[in-house]
Formats: sequence, structure tokens, C-alpha cells
Amino acid sequence: MPKTDDVNFEFPALRDARAKYGAAQKRLAEVFQEAGSEMDFTKVKCISGSVAEKIAEVRKMNDELPDLKKSVDDYMALARAAATAKESGSVESGDGARGGTKQRKPFDLGEDVFQAAIKAAGYRPGQGIGAVKHIDVELKTLFERGAGWDPEDTRTGHLELTALRPAPHVVDFIPQTTTSQSTVVYMEETTFTNNAAEVTEGSTFGEAALALTERTSEVRKIAVWLPFTDEQVEDEPRARDYINNRLRYMLANRLDLQVLTGNGTAPNLKGTENVSSINTQALGTDSVPDAIYKGMRQIRDTGFAEPNVVFIRPSKWEGVRLLKTADGQYIWGHPSIPGIETIWGVRVVQTTVPTATKAIIGDYANYAELAVRRGVDVQMTNSHSSDFINGKQAIRMDLRAALLHYRPTAFTVVTGL
Repeated sequence: MPKTDDVNFEFPALRDARAKYGAAQKRLAEVFQEAGSEMDFTKVKCISGSVAEKIAEVRKMNDELPDLKKSVDDYMALARAAATAKESGSVESGDGARGGTKQRKPFDLGEDVFQAAIKAAGYRPGQGIGAVKHIDVELKTLFERGAGWDPEDTRTGHLELTALRPAPHVVDFIPQTTTSQSTVVYMEETTFTNNAAEVTEGSTFGEAALALTERTSEVRKIAVWLPFTDEQVEDEPRARDYINNRLRYMLANRLDLQVLTGNGTAPNLKGTENVSSINTQALGTDSVPDAIYKGMRQIRDTGFAEPNVVFIRPSKWEGVRLLKTADGQYIWGHPSIPGIETIWGVRVVQTTVPTATKAIIGDYANYAELAVRRGVDVQMTNSHSSDFINGKQAIRMDLRAALLHYRPTAFTVVTGL
């Protein structure tokens, strides 16, 4: 706070505001001095009452300080304007009526504003000037935020991320194993001829036939990278974690898409939709629940498996979830019913991964596998291109995995949704 000597024109209201502000600061300082470094308010004697009452009083005192300070600042602004006016102005000398010399007093905005404020407030010595009446003054250059002092704003700390597909991930429903190979190789029984039958004495036995076919699934790589500057991760502590988390999500997001819709052409995985010999069930004239049930029946009939999950888009599941009876009762349960959603007793996972017109059903628990050659690998370098001399770094992440559908008939794609 400026000293009294810094202002050439000090009026009682300013002195009074300064005194109140100084007294409030001194009283608050006295409280904390008595409380000590341990903040023991039982030792505070300058305020009466219980500890809770003393703390409440301290909070009140602290809340009053900004208002007291603002009052001092307001009066100081007026006092400085008046002081400036007195230093630069001039007054009449002599008496023109008696032939004396008359000097013209120059226009002074500070003096005029201060005097008008005092007059408008009805100021008298010993009291504050009260509210200041607005005075219109023509200005040549407006001092405003665009050409003056832009206020400092602090961010809230909230980071709103791009809307992306939430959990659960598709791969959460597929068993995961590890492999040390570049290609996962397994055998599939492709011929099973059962001619076991009853025979009479001396008759020829029925001949069986068995054949195995070697199947392979190539390990594929899913990768992503991001360049960033040294300053970005040095000056913002959260930047490194943000980058790590978002790149990992990108890999998981892409892996989900490959697991269901990958076309199998290198470097793509072969997703469920494109597995050969898979069951197919067209919607046709059926309702969606009927078509899904028929798809499940195919898995049981031809795959001798039991489906454990249905992947379907939210827009397609909506029609099922809102089905009602003739009297308006929800068929798939009242909206207030909590818990996971099912259809025909099988878990429903709403996800935008499947093709828009398809739903995918399968016994993933028993007849699918994600063989991971290497989990998410993270590497960083400043040796990419000219990054070293430009103060940049690059981070890359990738994973390698193979997807297997051991029994294609344990899966069904419902089409035409």
C-alpha cells in the first residue's frame, strides 16, 4: 500500500479506510501469532468463544479484507487524480476587474472528475464521499482489454475428451493367451465320418473316416505413434500420462474393430464377420429377437456350442429394448430394472464395432482365442528425422497378436438389421 507521502492530497475518508484496513490486518496477524505454527486455537485470547467460533470469526475477518482493500484502492485512485491535477494545473492571479493579470486554468480531467465526485456525493470533511456519480467524458483512445491489460484467467483443470467408444471392449469377452511364434498353427478335424452301426455275426464293420487339416493364423501388428515437443511434457506434468493413455486407447479401439470386422488380408486380422463357414441368419420378415434366436439355434445345431455374447449396435438394440405389449408393457423389462442386458438369456454388449446392418453372436468363451505375441510396447526417441536439433520427441506404441476362431460354426452373423 502506498505511503501517505506518496499522495499529495489525502482526505479523511482515505485515512479512515486505511486505518480500518490496517487494523483488520493487524488483528488477523495477532490471531495467527497466538495460535502458533501448530494452529492451536485454544491459545488464541484476542478472540473469545469456542475453537469453532474462533475459526468462524477468523474466516469472517479474512473475507472482509478484500472489501476493505478495495475501499482503500478506490479512495487512492481519487486522491492520486487530485494530486496530479494540483501539480499540473494553474490558478488565476490578480483581479481582472482591477486590471490585474489573469492566467487561464488549463482543462484537467483528474481535478474535474475528483471535484465532481465530491460534489455529487455531498462530501463534508470527516466523512466518506459515498457513491460517485457517472460523468461522461469524451476519450480519444479507449483503454480496454483488447489494447490494454488483458485479465489473467486460470483454466479449471477439466479436460473434456473426444467422444469415443466406451468399455467394455470386445476383447474383454475373448480368452487371451500368449505365443512365442510369428504364426499360430493348430489342427482342425475337417473329416469325421461315423459309420458305427450294429452288425450281425460275420458281417462287415462300417468304415469310419477321419481327416485333419493344418490351420494357421498370422500374428499381426497394430501400431500408432505421436510426435511432441520437449517443452510440452516438461512444462505440463499431466501431458505424458495423457499421451500414454490416449495412445493405448487407440490400440485397444483398433483391436476391437479388427476382432469383429477385420478382412484377413495382410496386415489385417480376420474378424468374426469374415471367417469362412460361419453361420449366417438373415433378418428377412422376422423381428430382431426372432432372428437372433434363430442365429443362436444354428450355433447349437451345427456348432454344438452355447453362445455367450451378442454384439449389436445401440441403434439396433433400441428397437428390441423398447418393444411393448398391446397394453404398453415393456417386453424386455421395465426401464427401472438394473443389471446387465440379455436376450434369450445371453449377454448383450452394445457397441458400434459391428457393421451397421449386422449383429454377431458366438461362443467366444470356448472357441475363440486372442494369442498375444507381445503386449503393448512403448518406445520413445528424439532421433526421428530432425527431432534432435528441433527439440522434439516421438513416442510409438504397438502390439502383436493373432486371432483364432477354432470352430467357425460356433458363431453366427445376423444380417439385414
